[in-house]
Amino acid sequence: MNKMNLSEQVSAHDQVASSEFVRQLPKTELHLHLEGSLEPELMFKLAARNNVDLPYASVEEVRAAYDFHNLQSFLDIYYQCADVLRTEQDFYDLTWAYLLRCQEDGVVHVEPFFDPQTHTDRGIDIGIVFQGINRALVQAEQELNITSGLILCFLRHLSEEQAIECLEQAKPYIQHFVGVGLDSSELGHPPEKFANVFSQARALDLRAVAHAGEEGPADYIVSALDVLKVDRIDHGVRCIEDDALMQRLADEQITLTVCPLSNTRLKVFSHMSEHNILQLLDQNIAVMVNADDPAFFGGYLMQNFDALIEHLDMTRLQAVQLALNSITGSFMSAQQQEGHIEQVLKIAQG
Repeated sequence: MNKMNLSEQVSAHDQVASSEFVRQLPKTELHLHLEGSLEPELMFKLAARNNVDLPYASVEEVRAAYDFHNLQSFLDIYYQCADVLRTEQDFYDLTWAYLLRCQEDGVVHVEPFFDPQTHTDRGIDIGIVFQGINRALVQAEQELNITSGLILCFLRHLSEEQAIECLEQAKPYIQHFVGVGLDSSELGHPPEKFANVFSQARALDLRAVAHAGEEGPADYIVSALDVLKVDRIDHGVRCIEDDALMQRLADEQITLTVCPLSNTRLKVFSHMSEHNILQLLDQNIAVMVNADDPAFFGGYLMQNFDALIEHLDMTRLQAVQLALNSITGSFMSAQQQEGHIEQVLKIAQG
């Protein structure tokens, strides 16, 4: 649907959107690291349950430590905090807490990431991870009407051989995930480093996504598309540095899963008022909004939308387009997508 036709279907389309209007719109979340939704309160609860010593004395001390100046300073704390996750119940509790927040924010479908290597490298069986997460996802579909598709991410600071080993370990649980992704430290770890494991994943009929163009250059986005043959790009905001890439993203309608609060906390942009998500949207790039690691970056999905309203005067039309992009960029069936699109347009006209 082109923007001219869409504007006719959105009442008061050029007005700044309200938070309540956005909350009502059916939305998906396609860029969320489950380990990054570990709130300090739950972290302390799990640490006590599993007799894990934390280097923090209180919840307040943890939040004070969440003062990041780049991606690596965040990752150092992220991996430390994940150590409290030990049992199937821990992974269930983590995932269920996130899904309850999704319900509050009007999220109808999620495709969350998880990092099995973060856990298997600590001696946690990959089956425990899958079973805990999957139990929560199944329950969410039954009780919260939130559908899902889990994405297994490889850690790019580790070797491709380790990623291949991770994929092998995951094969007995292939019914529990729909795709593979690539995350962790971007700089110095270009997508092509993982060409073989992504080829193997595609041979298993898995979908593919990859972090690219967050701290890394626009070239990483091109490599992710051409070498890894990904279906969508996670972050991708540095595409704006390459005019030919911008044209390609618009022509092919490749989804970019953008994370506004994360980008400002990690200094990709110095302030939300400088973020380029709406600029990309207005240039027909299929961007959509996500929370990334909400426990660490100050907000879940609606708080990201609220930041766009406050600092970028996001209009009702832009909000509707972002919601639609989140649906069409998902791995849901065409029939599922159509049902949610119909609901978005119904609310937009009201």
